[in-house]
Amino acid sequence: MDDIKLAKVENVRMIDRYNTKNPIVGTLYLTATHLIFVEPDSNKETWILHMHIANIEKLPLTTTGSPLLIRCKTFLSVTFVVPKDSECHDVYTSLLKLYQPVSINKLYCFNYQPAKDDFPKNAGWDFFKLEAEFKRMRVPNDIWTMCNLNTNYELCDTYPRQIYVPSEANTAMLIGSSRFRSKGRLPALTYLHSNKASICRCSQPLSGFSARCLEDEQMLEAIRKTNPNTDYMYVVDTRPRINALANRAAGKGYENEAFYENIKFHFLGIENIHTQRTSLQKLIEACEQKAPTMSGFLNALESSGWLKHIRSILDTSSFISNVVDKGVSVVVHCSDGWDRTAQVCSLAALMLDPYYRTIKGFQALIEKDWLAFGHKFSDRCGHIQNDPREVSPIFTQFLDCTWQLMSQRSDAFEFNERFLLILHDHVHSCQFGTFVGNCEKDRLDLQLAKRTFSLWGYMSNHLNEYINPLYKPDVDETIKPNLAPQCIKFWRGMYSRFESGVHPREPLGDLLLASKDHTTSLEDHVQHLTKRITSFKNYISKSAKKIQDATSSKSTTKESSATDTNDNKYNYDKKMSELSSADDDHPLKPAGGSNGGANSSVSSSGGGGMSFASLSLSDEVDPSTINEEINSVAVDWKSMRNVTACSCSTPFDQFSKKTHCWKCGEIFCERCIDKNIPLPGQDSGKPVPVCRTCFRLVQKISP
Repeated sequence: MDDIKLAKVENVRMIDRYNTKNPIVGTLYLTATHLIFVEPDSNKETWILHMHIANIEKLPLTTTGSPLLIRCKTFLSVTFVVPKDSECHDVYTSLLKLYQPVSINKLYCFNYQPAKDDFPKNAGWDFFKLEAEFKRMRVPNDIWTMCNLNTNYELCDTYPRQIYVPSEANTAMLIGSSRFRSKGRLPALTYLHSNKASICRCSQPLSGFSARCLEDEQMLEAIRKTNPNTDYMYVVDTRPRINALANRAAGKGYENEAFYENIKFHFLGIENIHTQRTSLQKLIEACEQKAPTMSGFLNALESSGWLKHIRSILDTSSFISNVVDKGVSVVVHCSDGWDRTAQVCSLAALMLDPYYRTIKGFQALIEKDWLAFGHKFSDRCGHIQNDPREVSPIFTQFLDCTWQLMSQRSDAFEFNERFLLILHDHVHSCQFGTFVGNCEKDRLDLQLAKRTFSLWGYMSNHLNEYINPLYKPDVDETIKPNLAPQCIKFWRGMYSRFESGVHPREPLGDLLLASKDHTTSLEDHVQHLTKRITSFKNYISKSAKKIQDATSSKSTTKESSATDTNDNKYNYDKKMSELSSADDDHPLKPAGGSNGGANSSVSSSGGGGMSFASLSLSDEVDPSTINEEINSVAVDWKSMRNVTACSCSTPFDQFSKKTHCWKCGEIFCERCIDKNIPLPGQDSGKPVPVCRTCFRLVQKISP
């Protein structure tokens, strides 16, 4: 809190660029972690996490006050007009110190505590193990083995401790290849297909114009031999050829075809981190036009080159996926092998393997190809004060490419758009330790698993928010994206998500999910009621048969019985008497057994039969219990379209998640529906979302 010069400023105006004539007046609060703007009239709060701020500009003084423009990594852009210039300056200088710490140990994750004990600190850190993921791919085996040379990161400090290499590769080959590759990032296995074709990744060779390395050549030949399908393999250089040629002048470059046998080389033209950073800045400018016209927006989008870069990444990934699917192995690299290589290796695996298109599988893919293999998250996301030229939206592009695939094949992914947005925001938020640091070694040195919470642990408590209702688990084929220019879309949900008026009131996915949940709830309730009705029918049927048998027997002993007569009063009392000693599992069976409830009401007259007047339902089917079961499930759910605010007065906007209570059918915000409990009227007994009031009612807890 020492960095905060001013904690509260009143009469601040927040300017919406679509509504500049009627700015919202409210109070601005500056805390140790957030900037909060409270609108007193609508009770709406705008929370800006300091770690989400990308840059701050103090604009020229106006007649109404001093404007402060804040742009966020989440693509929120907001201007606050502070009445006094001195107050604006205090807020500005405070934010400059808060939004980008000097030391990594000052990041939000080291102080973050959940509002309630949602999940323990260790939850999520052990969800994914690299060995387990390779074991799923049946590695190690007779042709691939785990290399022990990197146990203490001696071979390559930006690689994981466990790396998998061809069994044929000896120590000399591994050390030689590592020394010949930039940053020591030698070729290592990242994905093995069931047809034995593989994807390996590395960095560029230190070849210059003529240098060669026999061990590196032997290493690539060993990788080629792991695949018995073909007598050649591909080396994919993700850079434009001209960039690779330029690197030769610096002693780096690419493999010389004369030295590497049985290999086909491909350059696939993805631009470097600096081009991508500039492209995103232009995309943001396109989205922030003050009076956007159709031609103005389309021209700005075109000049940013963003969609062209997205298509280029998908094109390269698709090439790798297609050749692996046909049984040919691929070795992939860019310059240092931690940006473009991470993008295309993970996307190719996403296209090939349906497991990676599940929630758990996608998280495992990120753990493997991004976290374990050393994508520089802290540098690329600008977590701390560092060289601004190191910042680049590489992971954002990966999520964008995933969204493009989801848009084309919505049935093939278990997760929805919200899942990708949550991932994007928390990569930048530093609220969790999962994405802090530049490699596995960094995260171990910082002891993040002990000192911080895991994003995976948090997300495991909110899985119902990320489900895609159109997902078909049996879709297991390789995804082949359509890369026609008109099929690559601008992702409005990411880059324009804070723009009011450009989104539907409720996302289609949320409406479908609500419909699916409602149907599931009703089907579960029907199942329970059907079983209840069946148990009553079975008992009545058995009773009727026994009464009929007793009546038939009785009619033969009567002196005159021209027709069957049925004394209902007699039979009913007789049946109730039999009930007291019956062992049938029927709905009227007393809870106290043969010596309980029913026997206690047996009349002493009339041959020991239970009298009609003394009949009462047993404890097991107490009418109030049946009534409780029926009323515990909401038959009607309130329409999302009619709800603009939660009962706690939190207004719903275009990116708020509206959640139904399965007991009362009302709609609540995520904060008010944080309880899950089995409902008495549902057969499955699975915990379902309920509001706090209904939770107390079901649990019979007094308010």
